[in-house]
Amino acid sequence: MPNDQNNKRYDLEERTFKFAQDCRIFVNNLPKTQANLSDGSQLIDSSGSVDANYIEATELTKIFGAILEKSKSV
Repeated sequence: MPNDQNNKRYDLEERTFKFAQDCRIFVNNLPKTQANLSDGSQLIDSSGSVDANYIEATELTKIFGAILEKSKSV
């Protein structure tokens, strides 16, 4: 693997958001069958949850980090 690939920084929040967008585009391009409508809806819901859960986990991490830092100074 080239050296520039090793140094490339990936923004996980951006990537999970893009994944959710890509899933919506994929589902919109599927034939409109009953199975695709049902499965596509589930895919859209779950892909959006990945992004939302990542954002929530990031916020929780920041909160716990702040609590730990404050507890060190006490």
